[in-house]
Amino acid sequence: HLGRALSEAPELEPSIRRMQGLLEANELGPARSELSSLEAAVARAELSEPAARGAERGLTELGDALGPDAYWRGRAWRKIAVIAAGPLTNLLFAFAALAAVFMLGVPVDTTRAVESVLAGSPAHAIGLRAGDEIVALNGVAVAPDHISETIRASRGRQLRLTVLRDGRRVALRPARAVRRDGALRLGFALAAKDRSYGFVESLGLASDQVWEVTKGIGSSLAGLVSGENRKDVASAVGIVQGSSQAVEAGFTAYLSVLALISLSLALLNLLPLLPLDGGHIVFSLIEGLRGRGLGREVYERVSIVGLALVLFLFAIGLSNDIGRLSGG
Repeated sequence: HLGRALSEAPELEPSIRRMQGLLEANELGPARSELSSLEAAVARAELSEPAARGAERGLTELGDALGPDAYWRGRAWRKIAVIAAGPLTNLLFAFAALAAVFMLGVPVDTTRAVESVLAGSPAHAIGLRAGDEIVALNGVAVAPDHISETIRASRGRQLRLTVLRDGRRVALRPARAVRRDGALRLGFALAAKDRSYGFVESLGLASDQVWEVTKGIGSSLAGLVSGENRKDVASAVGIVQGSSQAVEAGFTAYLSVLALISLSLALLNLLPLLPLDGGHIVFSLIEGLRGRGLGREVYERVSIVGLALVLFLFAIGLSNDIGRLSGG
């Protein structure tokens, strides 16, 4: 904000340089005294209206930053409360969204009914249709929960489906399952029965889900360090793709994805790395224990390391997403 004023009134440079040096050295007491001198120098300078407005905004912001209610002057617990507000909001949204999902209804029991058939799949080739009810595999009656399990265990052997269609039993041509997404599949999805829960029960189930996801993210981060889970990392590209698929699946599926994204952001943002909120919380605790602030150079050096790690994580996710989108 002071750049235009400095270009019109070069005599302001000494005062601005002194202020900059005091702020970089974390000499905040002398900086407050210098602010009065800088305000007087700006008042004396002959500035155009735009430059004067910019200088006024800059001095106001600087005064707020050096004032008694400034963030940096607060106690450690106050700083932590301010910093933690963002992740806490994400966490509360995730919890509320998951509770809403359980109240709206979630699929709990698989049925025999075929909900959809993937175009170009083996199931599509043998004439399986949405609405068919699978009653047998290779002539043997099979429970709904065991249909997918039997297909995955077929190891390339031919499978003959018998379905109930319009009240009649129909034996379809044999087909071999193909590997897709790491498992043998015929290319169809079974319908599931939805179950809705009460308010109190939904809160408990949402709490359980939050805890399970938290443990899962913790395990994933540990595996990421060892290199085991790097292929599972996704960037914003993968998140958008997953969200688009969830929209097609319905409102509750989309709400579930939003909840998981919000929870993931909250947990990742609490990692003890600058410039993430978790890093600022750790530094606020350290400053509270020391009784004085840490130098700006310390923040900058640690932030460089933290930012490098965050960018490295993003690069891994982007690489994985590109590989998935290209079919690799």
